[in-house]
Amino acid sequence: MKSALAAAFLLLVIGLAAAPTAAVTGPAPAATPIALPSPEQLLYKIRRQFRSHRPPPPYVTYTLVRKQTLDDGYPDLLNSYTYHMWCRTYDRAALGRRVYRGSSRGTLEFFRPSFNEPWDPGPPTADLFEPAPVHPHTNPRTFIPTPEPTGSLPPVIAVVSALGEFDYRVTRVAEEGDLIHVSLMPRRDPDRNRLRELYVDRKTLELKRVVATDKLYEDDNGSHHVYPMLFTVTLSWMNNMPIVTQIHGEPTYQSDSEYLGRDATVDYDFNDITFPASLPDWYFDPRSYASHTSDAPS
Repeated sequence: MKSALAAAFLLLVIGLAAAPTAAVTGPAPAATPIALPSPEQLLYKIRRQFRSHRPPPPYVTYTLVRKQTLDDGYPDLLNSYTYHMWCRTYDRAALGRRVYRGSSRGTLEFFRPSFNEPWDPGPPTADLFEPAPVHPHTNPRTFIPTPEPTGSLPPVIAVVSALGEFDYRVTRVAEEGDLIHVSLMPRRDPDRNRLRELYVDRKTLELKRVVATDKLYEDDNGSHHVYPMLFTVTLSWMNNMPIVTQIHGEPTYQSDSEYLGRDATVDYDFNDITFPASLPDWYFDPRSYASHTSDAPS
């Protein structure tokens, strides 16, 4: 009897040993989300990325197409036009010629394309983080902006990180598909610190779209009008840097602003953008225009 029990026990042990063992797996590790930096750090990195491509090339040429509508969306033919522009980027001095039908061109005109000024915005290489002027200028010939730094950087001896945001407070950060949407509120000088919304590539932090305040200046039969606007600025990638290619403006209808008209809009398209290696110096000296009517660009 004992031998029979021993034999049965031995067979049970052998059977258990031979039985297949179920694979034991622990819970799969959860995917670690890539955390966004703090709102202040994010704004710092976006600005740094945008300005890492600066200064821009020395010259840019483009065709500016402006289309404006009046009350109820009727076209404003007086303030809708097309110009060919030849711009020196370091001081934004520009030669412009109005484009009419066919090969007809207007006279030589001197411009200084700028945001928040009583003339058309630009150029496509504009620094969108630049604050608006304290007071708008009245004459592009006498107004000369401070040039951006040029040349090679000095050697790096040490690196010290200091982070402080004095112009804007980030009120919201949201991921929207391939973009990061950053909402801003000025900490001070809301007329000068004009950025309100930034849309950047979530991987590279390159600017794709900007919403900013601006002003539309108009002179009509001796009367001067200033309309607070909200500009949506669209950027494209060109010449290894983000370039402004389209601006859509709508009135803000602030309580103290003049009434431009219901459904009124203004659009600027920057077309045919090129970056020539050089342009003649006389393009940027309006005193010489009269002597160059025969060899003026078209």
